[in-house]
Amino acid sequence: MALKRSVISAGLAAAGMLVIAQGFWIPIKAIAAQAFLNHAWVETLERGAPQKPWPWADTWPVARLTFDSLGESLIVLEGMNGAALAFGPGRMINSVYPNNPNTVIAGHRDTHFADLKAVKVGQLLTYQASDGSVQSFEVIDTRIVHETQTGVLEPTTEPTLTLITCYPFDAIAPGGPLRYVVRAQLDVPDYSLSSSARLVRGFKEGLEMSSRAQF
Repeated sequence: MALKRSVISAGLAAAGMLVIAQGFWIPIKAIAAQAFLNHAWVETLERGAPQKPWPWADTWPVARLTFDSLGESLIVLEGMNGAALAFGPGRMINSVYPNNPNTVIAGHRDTHFADLKAVKVGQLLTYQASDGSVQSFEVIDTRIVHETQTGVLEPTTEPTLTLITCYPFDAIAPGGPLRYVVRAQLDVPDYSLSSSARLVRGFKEGLEMSSRAQF
C-alpha cells in the first residue's frame, strides 16, 4: 500500500511539473518567436517580398504594430489560425489595409495581447505595412463583445485597426465566449490649423485625457 501511494504521489508530482513547464513554455516560445519574426520582418522590408521566419513556417510577417504609450512593438503574422497565433498576433486574411478599411488583428490574451487591457481611448498606435509605409491610428473605443457579435469584423467607412483578444484577461481556462476589442482610426493631422493652433489643441486634448484618467 505504501509503495502504491508513493507511485501515485510521484505521478502527481510529475504531472504537476509538466503543467508548470508547459505554462512557462508558452510565453517563452512567444518571446523567442518574436526574435525570429523581427529578423524576417527586416528582410521583408529590404527585399520587398514576404519572408518566412523559418523554412517550414506556413505564415510570414505582414506588419509591425507599435503601442506608442506602452513602448511595445509586435510583428504581425498573416492569418489567424492557431499555428500563427502561437508565435504572434495574426491579421485576418482578406482584411488588408487599404484595400479593406478595417484591418483586423487577433492575439492571445496571455502572451502578445496581454497588455491590450492597458490601452486607453485617445492613445496612438503605429502600423507599419510590408511596403515600409507607416501610419498612426488613434484609439477611439474599447469594448467587450460576445464571440457571436461579428460586426467588429465587417468593413468600416474609415481606415480602422480592430484588435481582438479573449476576455477576461485573467481567466483560468481558455476558450470563453467573450472578446475584448480595441478600435483605432487613422489619425489625420489637421493642417488647416496653424502650428500654434495645433499646439494649443494638443495641449487641451492632453488635459482632457488626464482628467478622464482620474476617474
